[in-house]
Amino acid sequence: MSSWTKSTNRAALAAVCLSALMLGLEISSIPAILPNLEQVLPADFRQLQWIMNAYTIAMTACLMAMGALADRYGRKLVFMAGIFVFGLASLACGLATSAPILIAARFVQGASAAAMLSCQIAVLSHQFRGGAERGSAFGWWGIVFGFGLGFGPLIGGLTVAVASWEWVFLVHVGLAGLALALTKSGVSESSDPHAERVDWPGMATLFFAVFALVYLITQGQVPSFANPTALTLALVGCVSLLAFVVVEKLSPRPMFDFDAFRNRAFSGALLSSVGMNFSFWPFVIYLPIYFGAVQGLDSARMGLALLAYTVPTFLVPPLGERLLIARGPRFVIPLGLFAIGVGFVLMRLGTGSSWLAMLPGCVVAGIGLGLTNTPVTNTATAAVPAERAGMASGMDMSARIISLAINIALMGFLLLEGIRASLERLAPEAASTLAALSEAIAAGNLTAAETGGLSRAIARQALVHGFEAVMLYGAATAFGTALLAVLVLRGWRTRSAADWPARSVGPDRSPD
Repeated sequence: MSSWTKSTNRAALAAVCLSALMLGLEISSIPAILPNLEQVLPADFRQLQWIMNAYTIAMTACLMAMGALADRYGRKLVFMAGIFVFGLASLACGLATSAPILIAARFVQGASAAAMLSCQIAVLSHQFRGGAERGSAFGWWGIVFGFGLGFGPLIGGLTVAVASWEWVFLVHVGLAGLALALTKSGVSESSDPHAERVDWPGMATLFFAVFALVYLITQGQVPSFANPTALTLALVGCVSLLAFVVVEKLSPRPMFDFDAFRNRAFSGALLSSVGMNFSFWPFVIYLPIYFGAVQGLDSARMGLALLAYTVPTFLVPPLGERLLIARGPRFVIPLGLFAIGVGFVLMRLGTGSSWLAMLPGCVVAGIGLGLTNTPVTNTATAAVPAERAGMASGMDMSARIISLAINIALMGFLLLEGIRASLERLAPEAASTLAALSEAIAAGNLTAAETGGLSRAIARQALVHGFEAVMLYGAATAFGTALLAVLVLRGWRTRSAADWPARSVGPDRSPD
């Protein structure tokens, strides 16, 4: 490899990693500033939910469409457009003077984040072809992405303490400018030569299906005749999902290739992406509440506690890539998911006592995530021809973001219901204000619970019980997906890109 090629590849890797850092920070740093937004905008409880969820919903709904556009018009072009719009949306977020404006800007930010995310893996797959070089690139991508997600709560809290909430968003304006310069100089253009047209029907049906599903879950609405809005959304979502399946099955060049699931490596990788986001990543959003409200840690000690799970997430990925090369996905991917489950069990055993008792579980779960994160992505993209990397990365990241959005809501629901059940038993006299008290405690606001007539000890105990339910759920999903990954990847064997089924081939395509 020439020195010029090495230099451009380093610039491309830096651009991808910088965009991954921005994506991760804008997911996990926002919960730390919500109390400030409640006061300064001001914003009520529902608006605070939308400030958090608008980004994830937009990213979820647009991810597959952005991957298809990148395949058709060029990954570098779509990547740069995404970075540029992300910078503008971050500026709008930082300058927002009301909750509705911030919510709208967050939605645009999420849509542009989908453009960046759908191109990151495709760019890495195109520019790094060799096994060791490819593994190193994906390892660095996993380290930086994990850093952004893991350190987001700490960075958000420190930013508010040192400057103001606006800088949680405004810092991305400068980062986006730097990422644009690196992309222009380092990323080479690539596309799918067979993507002759954009799959507009597939994009539209997927958007409505995902938006309806995520909206219902995040808002906690149950479809029924007594709730016609929720019922209508549920019907729209179901019809759109069925239409999407039909459209993609009939398309000669689908953006979501259901035939890909016949490939064991690809199916196992996507299953494991779902497993990580059913367990580890949504829990990261809630763990600072436990350390702050239950253990009473200040920002400095909380930062040290969070290092227990953040450090492994960006130190272990290179080891995961080496194990992937040496032993294959059927070894390293189930091992990582199993370690995440063990970590949740250890955390569950450490609840209620000193905060130090939680740290071994945090370390083990972080190690498991580090072992799983980049091997999953590398396996998914390596299972398809290079020209279909955009489709593969879009499917991989859609699995991640959809499951993350769903499980942020599910874990929040479990936390709230665990608190509510505990209060019904510990403080039956508070039945009339149970819903409001449960929401306040779930947000870590034990002072509001005291104002509502509860003792701080009861509120703390209820919050511990809620977190115990969440940790058991995290352990169960991690162990369950680890077992499924073992079964799916058991028949895996190395394949070349030439083995990938083409739509023009007859029914005997046999991709594993």
